[in-house]
Amino acid sequence: MAKIKTAEPRRNTGKAELALGHRLKRLRSESQKPPIGPHAGEAGPTRQSVALDCGWGRLLFSQTYPDNPSIVDALSHEGDKRRDIAFYVRDPHVLLALAPQETFLDPSHTYRLDLSTYRASRRKPKSFFIRRLASQVDADAVNTIYAARNMVTVSPEFFWANRDSRAITYFVAEDETTGDVIGTVTGVDHQRLFGDPERGSSLWCLAVDPQCRHPGVGEMLVRRLAEHFQARGAAFMDLSVMHDNDQAIALYEKLGFRRVPIFAVKRKNPINERLFAAPIEGYDELNPYARIIVDEARRRGIQVEVTDAAGGFFSLAYGGRSVHCRESLSEMTSGVAVSICDDKAVTRRVVERARLKVPDQIAVESDGDEAIDAFLARHGSVVVKPARGEQGRGVSVGLETLEDTRRAIRSAREVCDRVLLEACFQGEDLRLVVIDYKLVAAAVRRPPCVVGDGEHDVRWLVERQSRRRAAATGGESAIPIDADAERCLAGQGLSLETVLEAGREIVVRKTANLHTGGSIHDVTGIVHPRLVDAACTAARAIKIPVVGIDFMVRRPTEPDYVFIEANERPGLANHEPQPTAQRFVDLLFPHSRPIPASHSPSGRLEQAT
Repeated sequence: MAKIKTAEPRRNTGKAELALGHRLKRLRSESQKPPIGPHAGEAGPTRQSVALDCGWGRLLFSQTYPDNPSIVDALSHEGDKRRDIAFYVRDPHVLLALAPQETFLDPSHTYRLDLSTYRASRRKPKSFFIRRLASQVDADAVNTIYAARNMVTVSPEFFWANRDSRAITYFVAEDETTGDVIGTVTGVDHQRLFGDPERGSSLWCLAVDPQCRHPGVGEMLVRRLAEHFQARGAAFMDLSVMHDNDQAIALYEKLGFRRVPIFAVKRKNPINERLFAAPIEGYDELNPYARIIVDEARRRGIQVEVTDAAGGFFSLAYGGRSVHCRESLSEMTSGVAVSICDDKAVTRRVVERARLKVPDQIAVESDGDEAIDAFLARHGSVVVKPARGEQGRGVSVGLETLEDTRRAIRSAREVCDRVLLEACFQGEDLRLVVIDYKLVAAAVRRPPCVVGDGEHDVRWLVERQSRRRAAATGGESAIPIDADAERCLAGQGLSLETVLEAGREIVVRKTANLHTGGSIHDVTGIVHPRLVDAACTAARAIKIPVVGIDFMVRRPTEPDYVFIEANERPGLANHEPQPTAQRFVDLLFPHSRPIPASHSPSGRLEQAT
């Protein structure tokens, strides 16, 4: 018995030593030395000093450069508003020592997928499909997703010019119902680009639309690219991911990627500033609406001080001028203008005097007021809203029965004692952001929807969609399961326990506010000029330099509208790719506007040889 007891630990120790030896061997084979490059007996890369223009910047394949000084020199030629990346850097500590004031080590991890052992998933995409980028409309949609994810955008002409490139591949995910592009990924074939003897490939710019309702889009894009390179005979696919992007890292590890000791070096520029500069105290606690302005200010060298992160307050200072802000509300907006917007009844009277079209409206004195019956009978469908409030709280839309109306009034009174009853205008909810009395962005806000899968009930679908909306908006958007949602479902002959057939799409609630799960779709390029004029007229009537004007419209391309309300603190983070934060900072600090660069990329792939 004694021999058996002593033999067991030895057997385990032996296995552990073998595993450790295997890990050390793998680590040596992928470490910085010897250089990442050809194996013994293989010819070197067929091209030298390779820099691939990706539209947003260049990828410098460091293993093709003769030495570190040549990599530093290449980084120094980075274009304006571009972001170059030196990847596969062999000895980053030495490279950084050559230009410590100009370069920094990217705080990202590199993950590798071994394509010789990768197996495709049997699960197929539901309600969307993956295809090649095929038009300039696709390119515009990809840019919109990049902007929504705070990524550097690319000239649509660049995408189109390189759609048939042998070295670079663009895939997009398309919603089967709407035809919208909801995700994108870029792949680089190292072998075709520079004759990589390791037969490598890499993944870049994986991004999914924050408004996307379908799960698994990112995973399917990664899998499609992996299968594409596997079919080409690539040995592996690498990617670089920020060290704190836990959600993405979890996805990659689930798919079989493993972390490898490969490093990237970037040049210090305004785009990369948050990666190498000292963090702003309280920055991480700011909501997306404050953060987008702070980021734009930092890019311009404007001093930022967060004064109350939870409330979204910060102070900006530049050239001896200081402005205190709460998100997009600044000291330039007067207290009188804020007071006008704060009371919806007052707002309506002010814009009505400016000859804007407003809906019929009455103030509710009590739940049993006979005026409610008469108003409902006259209009058939009504809106109940608190006279003061924001983010859609207490607002109920499309009420058609007296019982529902009185219930909604009681709910609205929890937000504000004064409640308004308004005629309901059927159409789409249009938000127009006006800064310095000029239109900057226009977007249609649509109510939250879910798509059935034939397996789960509506409650499960709503909760899943709500989690996705919260994750995509930093917790700013979620779908409440409340009386308004139940009333909306009942109007469609449904309940929270109904199991929807696969592919059927339903509206969950009638309000389209972002904070209650609504989605935002940019229409700036197609909005009717009369709607633009009406929004700017409303801003001038209120005398407010930054405002979100809400209209109900039949279509954003038609002139008909009804004014709904004005928001003195519009969220600027929901209108990609429109430059809302840029125009806001222009208003506060006009002398900080960047000087337009003469840089004009050729639109073709560039390779230094």
